[in-house]
Amino acid sequence: MSKQYVKKHAMERSRNICSLREKPDKPITNLFSRKIYPIALQRTCSALSLSSLSLSLSQNSTDSTLTDSSTPIDHKISLALRLIAPSKRRETTPLPKIVLHPTSDALPNQEGGPRRCNWITRNSDKVYVQFHDECWGVPVYDDNELFELLAMCGMLMDFNWTEILKRRELLREAFGGFDPNIVCKMGEKEIIEIASNKELTLAECRVRCIVDNAKCITQVVRECGSLSSYMWEYVSYKPMNNRFKYPKSVPLRSPKAEIISKDLVRRGFRLVGPVIVYSFMQAAGMSIDHLVDCFRHGECVSLAERPWRHV
Repeated sequence: MSKQYVKKHAMERSRNICSLREKPDKPITNLFSRKIYPIALQRTCSALSLSSLSLSLSQNSTDSTLTDSSTPIDHKISLALRLIAPSKRRETTPLPKIVLHPTSDALPNQEGGPRRCNWITRNSDKVYVQFHDECWGVPVYDDNELFELLAMCGMLMDFNWTEILKRRELLREAFGGFDPNIVCKMGEKEIIEIASNKELTLAECRVRCIVDNAKCITQVVRECGSLSSYMWEYVSYKPMNNRFKYPKSVPLRSPKAEIISKDLVRRGFRLVGPVIVYSFMQAAGMSIDHLVDCFRHGECVSLAERPWRHV
């Protein structure tokens, strides 16, 4: 084969390749072969991007007009924007309001009731709530009542306030109304009888402590005139208003309670540690520890401002 023929054959082959590149077999009809940006389409809005438009024109579309190649491009774009843009007739319904129910610590009282100290909750027993509303923090000056509160606070070693208050009437009956002159004369028979009472469930040692304290009270009365005078003298005959705002601020003991406790122990009293004595001071109104937002705080303060009533 001559060199001239080979050269001519190569030139014809190159021409055919160029013609194939310039004229494809099938015309390109893809909508997205060119960049088309509709007027209503904002580039800054991700929800109306071209990717969303391409998804609306995908093969998964249920609208057959969108996949028809004979449909004009403008019509396709308008249909796509109609699918993307929100309908004007669509009415937005307001979201329901979410009401957060407060915990028992945040709102301890029943709806419509007065606000109490945070340790009184919806689950508190009625007898405990009544004690808080009527007795706790009210100044007490009667010797029998002070003796009763001192004995009840000593029982906190074994029971809580609710359990003690439920036994209150039984305790008064067993200990002669907490008259120190009656209790101090109790013998072994009375002590064992009270200790064997299944409704009271008091240990014999606890009963003996109450009897021994009654004997010590009679000695205090001879020296100071009354148990009330002896106790209230430690606070200058005026309740201490602590004005606590939070439950964590209320202490279990105080320097004043430690002083009283030491002197009571010196006099022979039993079950009179600083914590028990401070509980006694709270219950007897010597220390007003109702929280400032409790409805009883102002009432107890008003009672505390009255002159000391020694009985």
